[in-house]
Amino acid sequence: MQNFTDQSENHSPEQALAVEILTWLAGEPELLSRFTALTGVNAGELRALSQSHGFEAAMIGFIAGHEPTLMAFCHDCGVKPETVSRAWQKLEYDGQVD
Repeated sequence: MQNFTDQSENHSPEQALAVEILTWLAGEPELLSRFTALTGVNAGELRALSQSHGFEAAMIGFIAGHEPTLMAFCHDCGVKPETVSRAWQKLEYDGQVD
């Protein structure tokens, strides 16, 4: 699994975190099904979604918006919940986070 703190030259921390979330969701069929039902994105469209504007917000918002899912992701991937929360706030408030 990709460590979202290791940025490649073209990826923001939010994009790397979103990719890690997608990777994690791929191994969680029930949650992946919930994601696709809530977003209207079918499983076959996930690769295209990862290249689209709004990918980070969709992935991070899905995790941040449901505490049990957030805690499961953080536990499984070794990510602090506040890291996800800060990323979501940055996306929601256009980078204006204290």
